[in-house]
Amino acid sequence: MTSKQKVTFAAGEVTLTGNLFLPDGAGPAPGIVVAGTWTSVKELMADRYAERLAGLGFAALSFDFTGYGESEGEPRDFESPERKVRDIHDAVTFLAAHEAVDSGRIGALGVCAAAMYMSANAVDDPRVRSLSLIAPWLHDPEICRGAYGGAEGVAERIEAAGEARAKYEASGDVEYVPVVSGTDPRAAMPMEIDFYLDADRGGIPQWPNRFAVMAWPGWLTFDSISLAPRLTQPVLLVHSEDAAIPDGARRFHDGLAGPKEFVWTTGSQFDFYDQEPNVTVAAEAAAAHFTRTLAGAGVPGGTVQV
Repeated sequence: MTSKQKVTFAAGEVTLTGNLFLPDGAGPAPGIVVAGTWTSVKELMADRYAERLAGLGFAALSFDFTGYGESEGEPRDFESPERKVRDIHDAVTFLAAHEAVDSGRIGALGVCAAAMYMSANAVDDPRVRSLSLIAPWLHDPEICRGAYGGAEGVAERIEAAGEARAKYEASGDVEYVPVVSGTDPRAAMPMEIDFYLDADRGGIPQWPNRFAVMAWPGWLTFDSISLAPRLTQPVLLVHSEDAAIPDGARRFHDGLAGPKEFVWTTGSQFDFYDQEPNVTVAAEAAAAHFTRTLAGAGVPGGTVQV
């Protein structure tokens, strides 16, 4: 059994809202900060993983980033890697100070794009002693060129972002396009993706399916691969050849400076968000990793097939 508390905490000048999932049992538990895909709210997949971790003995915090979901902040639904990394730092501060949490045993779990943001925070945050990256989207400018139509496609998005930024600064109006659409070519992901469009999966009322066009430069120029040599904490990656940019995950893993483990399994990117057995495989691998590494023991390196 687990319990869930609605919590709030400060992040700069705004207040963020999250869910703290607590395990049964006496005494402070190891704490894990959990976050999900780009543009996501906590209900999409972060809550699911946080609840699973609580069932396995961890105090796990999922939360809405600045400008998303139940959290404060403007502009809304603006994908800012820099701002999200700061929010994670503030989430760690909140979690480490909670009476139910052992502040000396803090880890972080990132699904998809949050793998980049959790890693960026951990580079400069020694309070985070261990990382688990689930179906990680790990890109650099080279990978973005491959994913977004080459240098021309990247340039087009950055140009559109500049125009949207000028409009916002002049009027306060934010230009949005859909995050996912099979009919709108301007969408951030112009394709049919069942997870996001199915109301029984990710197409939930809390998620407005909108992307601020002026956010493109921060996303497209973020270099997560360069973070790997600066990470000394133990890192687990759980991924599949059929999920998003496995080459980025391989390059990141190869560059890691500290103890590292790679679990290769099966399934599409979106299977790791809410489908079985993917969620159970990933959550249990993460829990085992955190149990080993947050107890102070080393983690064996290498690659595992599941």
